[in-house]
Amino acid sequence: MSFSIVTSSWFRFSFPLGLLLLIAFGIDNVTALISANESISINLPYVLFTATIVLGHVFKQSRCAMVGTAMLVTYWIIQNSLQSPLSTGTTLLELSLLAFSLPAACLAIYPFKDNTIRSKGFASYLAILVLFVIWSQLTLNYVVDTGANQQDYALLYVAPEVSRLPLVLVLYLTAVVLSCAIAVLKFNQIIDAAVYSSVLIASSTFVFFHVSYISSALFSLSGILLLIYLMSASYELAFNDRLTGIPGRLALESDLKHLGRKYSLAMLDIDHFKAFNDTYGHDTGDDVLKLVASKLREVGGNARVYRYGGEEFTVLFKGKFADDAWDHLEELRISIEEYELALRNMGARPKDNKEGSKKRNNSKKSDTVSLTISIGVADSYEARDTAVVLKAADQALYKAKQTGRNRVVAAQ
Repeated sequence: MSFSIVTSSWFRFSFPLGLLLLIAFGIDNVTALISANESISINLPYVLFTATIVLGHVFKQSRCAMVGTAMLVTYWIIQNSLQSPLSTGTTLLELSLLAFSLPAACLAIYPFKDNTIRSKGFASYLAILVLFVIWSQLTLNYVVDTGANQQDYALLYVAPEVSRLPLVLVLYLTAVVLSCAIAVLKFNQIIDAAVYSSVLIASSTFVFFHVSYISSALFSLSGILLLIYLMSASYELAFNDRLTGIPGRLALESDLKHLGRKYSLAMLDIDHFKAFNDTYGHDTGDDVLKLVASKLREVGGNARVYRYGGEEFTVLFKGKFADDAWDHLEELRISIEEYELALRNMGARPKDNKEGSKKRNNSKKSDTVSLTISIGVADSYEARDTAVVLKAADQALYKAKQTGRNRVVAAQ
């Protein structure tokens, strides 16, 4: 399977849903399996979440470790405090407090930056979890001390045909899951997928809590998915170019193995980049590479873009010959030609925001430079071999350079 498929937003959105549906359809078999291996099954989530925390530390993905910690604490509470029938004592109230707190705790990871678990951010997140536990305990004590019960509050109405949880909590969980799903589809970051899958699976556990062994089954699934996302994060670091944020050459080589009969490949190069780098410095050179990468993301025609190496980039059009891709490449060339890049003066940067604001108000327009790109494009009309097409595109790029630069040239 192509790397770009398994890291796509739609795959990350649908994969946890598909696994949940498989468990739902085979719940009797899952229950029987867990019952036959009860000791291992009950302890498996502890192992998986602990592994998530350890790997989150190793890979400097502390936010995934935070999610794993929240899920670990939640699972421990379920196993040690919520094994009584929901109709007895305060079990339903405790489950309701847990159903409210866990999604909020998962969303609370977003203000933090990824680091190791020894960071101040991770310690701060542990403090947030402690506050959630204290708040829940205080709420529980208040209900017990005042003798209040669920029937006293219309807001806690339960629809038994939907869930044993109050309906308002079911709606709350649904809203949080939908919000997390939108984040995955829009931003498609590893942490979005981790939070989405954890909240989705935990919410399913809470809603169908009356099903035997549901917490062991679904929390084990959540732990497995978190480990997959952590591995995916390390894998993605190898496939994505760190400077520009777009896929690199390894990703291109992987995707070239999964092409059909009809496709186009374009090679593009920033004109006079070495002279530009020598004149304005490597920091400005990096800004140029980032600018070109950002413009490449805007290329139409369902194009996939890659940093091939240095100042060279590759554009892949699946299902299109060169004639179909030409207009999109020409629009890209023009958009870069017309863009004015503001030069950074690193030596004159202000020491603080106040000084910077004063300089911006009093200074004249920043010095700007323009840049151009040359593009060579070839397709699979005559040769389907990707190595042959890529070489033809490279030769067309060379021709574009030799005939004046700042143009698109198709392979002959």
